[in-house]
Amino acid sequence: MIDNVNGVVLGVFVFLFLLVTVLGFAAARWRRADLDSLDEWGLGGRGFGTFIAWFLIGGDIYTAYTFIAVPATLYAGSAVGFFAVPYTIVVYPLIFLFLPRLWSVSHRHGYVTPADFVQGRYDSRGLALAIALTGILATMPYIALQLVGMEVVLQVMGIGTTSDSWFVNHLPLFIAFTVLAAYTYSSGLRAPALIAFVKDTLIYIVIIVAVLYIPSQVGGWDHIFATVTESFDTFNSENADAIAAGEATPKAVMPPDVAQWAYASLALGSALALFMYPHSVTGVLSTRSRSVIRRNAALLPAYSFLLGLLALLGFVAIAAGVKVENPQQSVPQLFEEQFSPWFAGVAFAAIVIGALVPAAIMSIAAANLWTRNVYKAFINRHATHAQEATQSKVVSLLVKFGALVFVLALSKDFAINLQLLGGVWILQTLPAIVIGLYTRWLHRWALLAGWAVGMAYGTWLAYGVSSPVQEHFGGPLVNFPGTETKVYIALIAFLANLLVCVVLTFVFRAMSLDEGVDQTHPQDFHADMGDAGVDRELSPETAPHA
Repeated sequence: MIDNVNGVVLGVFVFLFLLVTVLGFAAARWRRADLDSLDEWGLGGRGFGTFIAWFLIGGDIYTAYTFIAVPATLYAGSAVGFFAVPYTIVVYPLIFLFLPRLWSVSHRHGYVTPADFVQGRYDSRGLALAIALTGILATMPYIALQLVGMEVVLQVMGIGTTSDSWFVNHLPLFIAFTVLAAYTYSSGLRAPALIAFVKDTLIYIVIIVAVLYIPSQVGGWDHIFATVTESFDTFNSENADAIAAGEATPKAVMPPDVAQWAYASLALGSALALFMYPHSVTGVLSTRSRSVIRRNAALLPAYSFLLGLLALLGFVAIAAGVKVENPQQSVPQLFEEQFSPWFAGVAFAAIVIGALVPAAIMSIAAANLWTRNVYKAFINRHATHAQEATQSKVVSLLVKFGALVFVLALSKDFAINLQLLGGVWILQTLPAIVIGLYTRWLHRWALLAGWAVGMAYGTWLAYGVSSPVQEHFGGPLVNFPGTETKVYIALIAFLANLLVCVVLTFVFRAMSLDEGVDQTHPQDFHADMGDAGVDRELSPETAPHA
C-alpha cells in the first residue's frame, strides 16, 4: 500500500492531519453548549461573528475543487478552465442582496434549512421535500469531489497505489473518511469552524509560496505562458484529424469564439448555484447577524484572488514538465517535485484539510435537510430537539457513504464534473428560494412542476454527455436547443424550469387553485439580532421552530 513514500513528507502530513483531527474532536468543548440540539450541533448556536464566519464560509466555498479540479482543468488544456474565477466574483453581489433576507426570516421563524423557509413561505410540504431531496442529492457529488482531492494527494505521496487489491488501494481514503465522519458526528458545525482556521492559514502560506517560488524555478511567467502555448499548439497540430472528427478537444489558453458562451454560462450558472447549496446556506445561518453576512460578502472576494493564483498552477505544472495521466494529480505532483520534502508535506496536508472542512459542512447541511424536511415533516412531526440532533448525526454519516458511491462510480479524471453535475440539480431550487424571498407570486404547484421539469431535463442532458473516459455524465456542456452553441446544462434546465413556473402560475391562478397560507410577514425579511423573536435563537429550548 505504501511505495517509495518520503519519510519527511509523510511525517509532516501525518502530524498536521492528526492536529486537525484533535481539533475536530476538541471542538465539542469549544463554546460549550448542548450538542443534542440541532441549533447547536447543526448551526453552531447561530452565534458566529465576522471573523469566524469568514473562515467558515470561505472554508465552505473554497474546497478541494479549488486545489485540485480547477488547476487540473487548465493543465488538461480546457480553454474555459478559468470560469471559476469570474463566478466567485459575480456571486458576492448576489449574496449581498438576498442572503440577509434569508437570514432574517430564518432567525425569526427558527428555520434551519432553505427547505424550512420554502415550507413556511408556500405552505407546501411536498415542495419543501423536493427542495430538501435536491439539496441532499446535489451535495453528494460535491462531497465526492472532496474525497477525490484527498485520494489524489495520497496517490502522489505513494500511498495506496501499488496493490492489486481494490480495497487496499482505497484504504487510506476510507481511513480519512472515517476520521471525518467521527469528528463531524461528535462536534457538529463547530468542528469545521475551528479547523477552518488551520486550513485557511496553511492554504494561504502554500499558495503564496507556490506562486512566488515555483515560477522563479521554471523560468518565470513569460516562459510559463510561452511553454504552455507551444505545448497546446503542438497537441492541436498532431491531433488535427481527431479534432476535426470531434474525437478530441482542442487545447487553448484563451477561449475561442465558439467557446465564449460556454465560458460565460459556466461562470453565471455556477454563481447562481453556489449559494443554493445547503452547506453554503448553513454557513450563512450560523452567523450572528445580518451585518456579519454583508461584511463577509465584502471580504470573501479575497479568496477569489487566491483562486486565480491557484488556477495558474495548472499552467506552471506544464512548464515544469509535470507528467501525470490523471490531470487531478498535476498540482500535488508539482508540489512534490518543486518543494522541499517538509514543505511538500505541508502542502499535501493543506489540500487534504481543505477537503475535510467543506466535506464536514456539506454532510451536516444535508443531514439537517433530512431531519427537518423528511424525518420531522413526514415521520415524526413531534420530534424533540434531541431526536432531531440524533437524526442529523446519523444521516451525516450516511450522506458520506452516498458520496463514496459517486467517487467509485464516476470517472475521476475530471473531478470538476462532479461539482458541475451538482450545480445542474441545485440550480433548480433557485425559483422557490430566491424568488420566494421577494415575492410569493409564483404558485406553489407551478414551482413544484417547474422543479420536476428542470431536474428531469437537466439530468437527461447530463446523462447524454460522453467523454473519452466516461460514456455518461462526461461533461457540463451541451448545445443550446436549436443552435450549435455550447452552454452549461444547468442554465438550460433552469430556463425550462422558470418557463414552466411562469406559465403554470397563470394557469393555476386562472383555475383558482389553493395557494396555501404564508407563515411569513414582510417585516420578517428585515429582522435583525435583538428584534422580537430573533435574540431567542441561541436558546434552543425557547427558540421557535417551524
